[in-house]
Amino acid sequence: MVFMTTAKKPTPKTAVVIGGGIVGLACAVNLQNSGVQTTLIDPQRPHPASWGNAGHIAVEQVEPLANPATLRTFHKRLFWRGGALSLPPADIGTWLPFALRFVQASRPAQHRAGKVALGAALSAAWPAWRKLVTLADVPSLLLEDGHYVVWETPKGAAAGRAAWERADIGSTSIRDVTTQEMDSLAARMARPPAGAIRFSGSGQILDLGELANSVRTRFNTLGGTLLREKVHQIQTSSNEAVLVTETGQRHSADAVVVSAGVASAPLLSGLGYRVPIIAERGYHIHSALTDWPLGSPPVVFEERSMIVTRFASGLRAASFVEFARADSSPDPRKWRRLRKHVIELGLSLHDPLSEWMGARPTLPDYLPAIGRSRRSSNLYYAFGHQHLGLTLAAATGEAMGALVRGDHPQFDLAPFDIERFS
Repeated sequence: MVFMTTAKKPTPKTAVVIGGGIVGLACAVNLQNSGVQTTLIDPQRPHPASWGNAGHIAVEQVEPLANPATLRTFHKRLFWRGGALSLPPADIGTWLPFALRFVQASRPAQHRAGKVALGAALSAAWPAWRKLVTLADVPSLLLEDGHYVVWETPKGAAAGRAAWERADIGSTSIRDVTTQEMDSLAARMARPPAGAIRFSGSGQILDLGELANSVRTRFNTLGGTLLREKVHQIQTSSNEAVLVTETGQRHSADAVVVSAGVASAPLLSGLGYRVPIIAERGYHIHSALTDWPLGSPPVVFEERSMIVTRFASGLRAASFVEFARADSSPDPRKWRRLRKHVIELGLSLHDPLSEWMGARPTLPDYLPAIGRSRRSSNLYYAFGHQHLGLTLAAATGEAMGALVRGDHPQFDLAPFDIERFS
């Protein structure tokens, strides 16, 4: 295995991380914990995807979504046909170039290579998460109890089960639900499922807000610094990256880590990078009023492309893959459809419901960008984790810490090199 490293250099003494989502937080606390004096710069955006997702540790998703099967079935997934895929006409200038790159990335050979790379990264997810929640002193937030996949029709159950049995699901496994589990699922729905399976080896975060606060608190107690600013530009001086905030402040460090989600692309453009990232937007509705028992594993309603998760704060239904500009207005039809799903299924999400929309940072091959820049001696990056931002956050934080220190990361970073889009 070839790891993307350079000659051993002295360990950097200082670092700046741009972006306070879960990936940026994991990078920052890992660096600070290893003795690198770290500053985390984040403007505290109102709707980061890190804190509005389904909370699912999805280590079963080894197959990148850029694959031939997705291309064959995309027309069935379109929003206007009842599916979760949305391509807003007003944003065609954004999603069409991305879609063309997606088609290229879905070639069988490229997909196979991506699956190997993603599988290696996912194999590091659980060990890294156990370390991170222990470091943040919140091990109870990590639930390693799998999840369910449910079908409402016999046809959907037969096709869905067969598809999962063919799929590469990494270190996880599937089995039929027990009679007791089926009775428990049926009790939460208006009608019993036509079929269901249970995954072992996946899991969830019980409270995303508490996780964020706990990791930030640990970062602070370790001596890290949090700045609530927005980085306006990355400049270079003597081949080193220097950050300029909107207030005109300049920040330099031995290591600069770009982990700003969708905003990473414009920051890197000043250095000549052309990063084909898109805002893949998801929606959820959330209710504090529910009778689902706390600790229940997440449930995927596959025919509706919806996942329902019991958090400490209530029950959340999440769905949709909307390719758009990050600043485009939300589409209220998405929330209305989620409500319709919930009502038809008879789920215990009761008014008042909160509504949320956020952007997953997604690259056309559905692999993240993790590595060290060849264009600036102190520049690193970790972004573009698509649906797996929460899943891979802790492992990415460890990998970035190793890379900055000049050590070998736990998995091969070469496939995640941003130069693959040059």
